[in-house]
Amino acid sequence: MRACLRSGAWSALLLSWLLTGCTTPNTAYDPTRAHHRPVGFVNAHASPHGDAQGSFWRWQWERWQADLPPDRPERVLRQAPDLQRLQQPGRDITVTWLGHSTALWQVSGLNILLDPHLGQRASPVSFAGPKRLTPAPLSLARLPRIDVVLISHNHYDHLDEGTVRALARQAGGSPLFVVPLGVETWMAQAGIDRVQRMDWWDRQVLRAPGGDVTVHFVPSHHWSSRTPWDRRATLWGGFVVEATVGGEPASLYYAGDTGYAPDFVEIGQRFGGFDLAMIPVGCYLPRWFMQQQHVNEEEAVRIHLDVKSRRSIGVHWGTFRLCDDPVDSPVDGLPAARDRLGVPPDAFVLPVLGQTLVIRQSRP
Repeated sequence: MRACLRSGAWSALLLSWLLTGCTTPNTAYDPTRAHHRPVGFVNAHASPHGDAQGSFWRWQWERWQADLPPDRPERVLRQAPDLQRLQQPGRDITVTWLGHSTALWQVSGLNILLDPHLGQRASPVSFAGPKRLTPAPLSLARLPRIDVVLISHNHYDHLDEGTVRALARQAGGSPLFVVPLGVETWMAQAGIDRVQRMDWWDRQVLRAPGGDVTVHFVPSHHWSSRTPWDRRATLWGGFVVEATVGGEPASLYYAGDTGYAPDFVEIGQRFGGFDLAMIPVGCYLPRWFMQQQHVNEEEAVRIHLDVKSRRSIGVHWGTFRLCDDPVDSPVDGLPAARDRLGVPPDAFVLPVLGQTLVIRQSRP
């Protein structure tokens, strides 16, 4: 295993590059917003675990000495996507997991893609960095035409330049990219100009064949960076999507990347619960280093309860080895966490790669 870690030295260097960066002026600074700073943004709540970012090299040293368990990507269940349904979704609400945190939400006739990453590495370079261990169930060419892209934050495993550039060039024109404050500058530099930026608690109404769809940007407990010079310079968060299906209100929630924080109780109170929540369950070890930025399975189940979700699926696992836990760790960890917290097995599950879940059906 140590030989494997030595071969991953590039990954460590790239992650250090992100973790030890400085900040740049916040061009969206609003002194009336508590999470705004002149040089970036902060979380709504201070981490009870302190700031472990300066201990990155301690983590790497411990990692070098440890005998970490191997990845078993074959434990990530997959099935062939229903391409006919994806291309002709009707006005139902469906969710299709495409790996890591990338998912296709089909809502009232809109095709909405979350945190699009269909590339081979979660890295600023193509020759090094965390490599995809499970193939994406769909290529870009086989996706339906995407209407909206929701991006939670700018880390390389959530915002892949090759993927978003290809989406912007899709037949019929670019989708609308909905991004956190500050990410619109990166989009402009990438030549993408159909962009809507959002602050926490902002809302955007989208016209759809099945009726209006409302997108809300909500807090998460995380951070942002793509270079050594832009740490926390752009915002991060999650999304809520609301629609009316068959005459009844429906809602979906994506938590983005996050540590556990009081934000989720507030989200649950504001929205009154969700038909489905997409919550991260992977990349959480070692806890002393990761707990302020990534939840483990038990904390993910607590988020499920906090936001009052009727059904949840675990994401941010099964694709890239980013932390000390293997990509398949939630296969064992999520059922154990559900049991400890008394959550029924079918209330919070790991999705199957490529499978389309029907969340709400429209009336004929």
